Amino acid sequence: MSGPSNDAPSSSRRSLLIGAGLLLAMGWPPSVRGASAGLREPMDAAAFAARRRWVRTPFGRIACVQQGKGPAALFLHGFPLSGFQWRHAIAQLSSSRRCIAPDFMGLGHSAVAATQDLSPQAQSDMLVALLDALSVAMVDLVANDSGGTVAQLFAVQHPSRVRTMLLTNCDVHQNSPPVQMKNSLAAARAGTYHQKIVRHLQDRGYARSAAGIGGSAYVDPGHFSDEAIEYSFRPLVSSPLRQQQLNGHLAAFEPNPLVAIEASLQRSTIPTRMVWGTADPLFPGRWAEWLHQTLPASRGIRWVEGGRLFWPEEQPALLADEARALWRV
Repeated sequence: MSGPSNDAPSSSRRSLLIGAGLLLAMGWPPSVRGASAGLREPMDAAAFAARRRWVRTPFGRIACVQQGKGPAALFLHGFPLSGFQWRHAIAQLSSSRRCIAPDFMGLGHSAVAATQDLSPQAQSDMLVALLDALSVAMVDLVANDSGGTVAQLFAVQHPSRVRTMLLTNCDVHQNSPPVQMKNSLAAARAGTYHQKIVRHLQDRGYARSAAGIGGSAYVDPGHFSDEAIEYSFRPLVSSPLRQQQLNGHLAAFEPNPLVAIEASLQRSTIPTRMVWGTADPLFPGRWAEWLHQTLPASRGIRWVEGGRLFWPEEQPALLADEARALWRV
């Protein structure tokens, strides 16, 4: 299946996908609220780091932050970020969920061997081991960017361990990895992508420019804070091994693993909601529509007008509202 060719869905298409009847029947918030009930103060880098623990698995020592009690929610971050991406959402949702935010292998603060497979499939297998180590039988998945690749693999391979899935702008079907990543993938294969991360650390003006991650993936580049850059990026270039693993992590997203699971997605019974920024050139809206059309248990699409790739970090209240509504269903 394929969605319409336009990147931003039309108002009529939007109405078709998330009509008023569906919203009322499922208890979805009728409008974007500026804040959610029970809002807690977000964690800064120091507080987040203080909560970080390393979980020993057959794949290595996986850095993981947990907060809250109740049913578990597993937050899967994008590239080249870390679990720190979800700090604001965790602050809002930990009153109703045991929020678990790991760092993928080759990113953030996780520590794995030089020979460790860093492919999306290996990342999914690592999550199984991580959840087993934490005695977690079932989770609500929340994913963004390349974390969505791993989420979809995990969901079709371990459906009994997934209650719900909330996907924000991420890899989908043939758009994995996006064609715009061609130069970055070539640099990763050549072993030089880490130089881009070094430049982000050395030049914050570049980091927040249109050529950097701050200016391209955030609506407000100021949200790509110095502490966010330091927390997630400094470990990636801290040694030759970590530089090698950063390059290897990105290069491992080829070949595309998602086309092969289309039939499995078509059989999925996991309630899934897409919450999608409309101004993201990497993952345009037609791919959210593809998911909606493909997943039998789709709970529709919520369009985040003007949202770019990392909008969940900028609008945690909206994300939290959507997560709570999906979890009630």
